[in-house]
Amino acid sequence: MLPGHRVYLGADRPLKLACGADLSNFPLAYQSYGELNADKSNAILVCHALTGDQFLAESHPVTGKAGWWDLLVGPGKPLDTSRYFVMCTNVLGGCMGTAGPSEINPETGDRWGLNFPVITIADMVHAQAMLLDHLGIEKLFAVIGGSMGGMQVLEWAALYPERVFAAVPIASAAQHSAQNIAFHEVGRQAIMADPDWCGGEYWKDGKSPHRGLAVARMAAHITYLSEPKLHEKFGRRLQDRERVTYGFDADFQIESYLRHQGISFVERFDANSYLHITRAMDYFDMAARYGGALANAFRDNPVRFCVISFTSDWLYPTAESRRIVHALNAAAANVSFAEIVSDAGHDAFLLDEPEFYRVLAGFLGGAAYHRGLHELSGE
Repeated sequence: MLPGHRVYLGADRPLKLACGADLSNFPLAYQSYGELNADKSNAILVCHALTGDQFLAESHPVTGKAGWWDLLVGPGKPLDTSRYFVMCTNVLGGCMGTAGPSEINPETGDRWGLNFPVITIADMVHAQAMLLDHLGIEKLFAVIGGSMGGMQVLEWAALYPERVFAAVPIASAAQHSAQNIAFHEVGRQAIMADPDWCGGEYWKDGKSPHRGLAVARMAAHITYLSEPKLHEKFGRRLQDRERVTYGFDADFQIESYLRHQGISFVERFDANSYLHITRAMDYFDMAARYGGALANAFRDNPVRFCVISFTSDWLYPTAESRRIVHALNAAAANVSFAEIVSDAGHDAFLLDEPEFYRVLAGFLGGAAYHRGLHELSGE
């Protein structure tokens, strides 16, 4: 049993998914840090990326590694848990306690597998909103997330503007590009080509498509790093040898690194969840729901936005963030924008980037002041 919180939602009112299916009495897992204040006005929802989960700021129960945002979440950190109640859910379709392909389908008593409905980013957000209803939190002080987490942030602001005071989409986009869809398709095909995938029912034979999932992770991980950072970290340096072997072992350090990333990933992630979540990202196109004009998603929107990008991110480049900012400006929304200089690539939002921390902490402090939460703003 995973540590943390796990609640069942939708018993009285099922979650209607974009694909037309209903989910009732489904589990949603989440972690929380800090204390919710008396009027429940200090809650921050952090939305995780594709390969993340709810374990933000603690040792991961499977890998034992530090939480993926441990650098940002905690007392005295930008997401200061002495001031804020910080929470993170495992997204719908995930594999760390929330309803997804590896969970049990109550109608069959077996795992959902590929019978789990195809989901969207908006579906994930609707499930999170149901959790807030369950917890009695009417309005979030802030919703924050990077990459796919940023997509959830945008959906929160568009779908539930009355329930969000501040929104921070980081290293993200308002739609998935053809290039991003292409990388995801390579990963999905690697998984489905693995003989141990067994048509998506691998657990029935005690198998798992580890090789295909590892390749999918390797291909995706390349997109998270910049070429300068790859050169700095690895270059053409050999791995534990003085000369090439004239074979197909991991001669280069970068090869060894990617293989390690693949192997460690399969310990904690379900292959069918990878299929479902990448598909949700591919379907993400906010403008399409609003007559093709992104600004229409944010008309008369009261949310305060801070959009953040990184100079070396080629997966979700700054141009994508600027498109969001332009749409918010066109809708007369309250928006600030920061492009952080970094050579770390897309993964910069997960790393030690002091300027990023300064911008995030400053925005949250200002937002707290404007909401009248002086004890949160430091005033």
